[in-house]
Amino acid sequence: MRIQIIRGLTISALAAGLLVPATASSQAAAHQAAVPALIQADIAPVAVEPAPSATTPGAAAAPQANATCKINMISINRFSECEWVTLRLKVIRIVNGVPQQVGTATFTARHTMTLHAKSADWEEKFQLSKATTTGDGKGITVSVTATAGNGTSAKTHYGPHLLDTGSGGSVTYTTAPMRKGRINGKTQTRYAFQYTKPGHVPGSTNYPSATWRCDNYYGTSGCAMTDQPTAVSMVGIPWIDDGIRTLRARGGHYGDPNGGKPLHWMINTKQKNDNRRAVCGGRTAPPDMKRVGRTYCDEYPFASTYEGGTKLPASQRETTWVSPNENNTQGARITNWRRPMHVMDHDAFYVIV
Repeated sequence: MRIQIIRGLTISALAAGLLVPATASSQAAAHQAAVPALIQADIAPVAVEPAPSATTPGAAAAPQANATCKINMISINRFSECEWVTLRLKVIRIVNGVPQQVGTATFTARHTMTLHAKSADWEEKFQLSKATTTGDGKGITVSVTATAGNGTSAKTHYGPHLLDTGSGGSVTYTTAPMRKGRINGKTQTRYAFQYTKPGHVPGSTNYPSATWRCDNYYGTSGCAMTDQPTAVSMVGIPWIDDGIRTLRARGGHYGDPNGGKPLHWMINTKQKNDNRRAVCGGRTAPPDMKRVGRTYCDEYPFASTYEGGTKLPASQRETTWVSPNENNTQGARITNWRRPMHVMDHDAFYVIV
């Protein structure tokens, strides 16, 4: 049987004959008369809520308990998502050889999931509202299936329900064991909705969740929403945060949570060392720095970022002489931030000073 795709809707070859012109042969007209109504489906446009870090640095530093739910919006923080979409159905029937809309059904689906920093298994809940219907839009049954990938499987707990009443279900996610150092690829949940009604050609539609990823990089498996920037604080590390503040005062904006562009973490030891040599290699602390124990060249943006080394113009980077203790404190601060936030290669972040 031939399959035809219309705006994300899969329909059978039976429905493909619905749009035969009225001037077609009597044989085609007879065929049309026997064709049942067709259920078409789509979703209203869905926007992604901007990350809050540009105006509220603290929101980037630590996740809230749950992302805020807003209609026709995907909202995330580092460990949770709320996706609330409007789904629209049309029932089309051939009347005297002409396709006509004979019914509608409109409802919303709200998905809430919370990932875990210390577990790669979690649960999602979703609620479908009672549909607002007209004409032949009553009596449509919906079934929902969620799928995942890149080492994580999804099991949907939802039996078919009539859209004439509200309903709810859940999805359980299970990730295969990961060895230490493992980073699974980024992926999304895919939601597939199937619509049926006796005497009607079924319809379907689908859409994805926000992007997420699981890893066991530090020896503790967990998952995070990769598109939500987080932030590391250099506050209280005197010469390091003073150097970054000085750079920002003269126009450096990378990593600045107050309207700047984010930095992006890099996991590449060779490139990290090359970045450090490009800005600090062969340099010796001047005498006045040596006298106060500031003998270590510290670079910003960090060498372990895709903006490190000489990737940015001189106006957007700086080096500062710091004490070995400050350098060690910074290293520990970064590790203690990356580990619970599951910050991996290419992840965006800001630096608070």
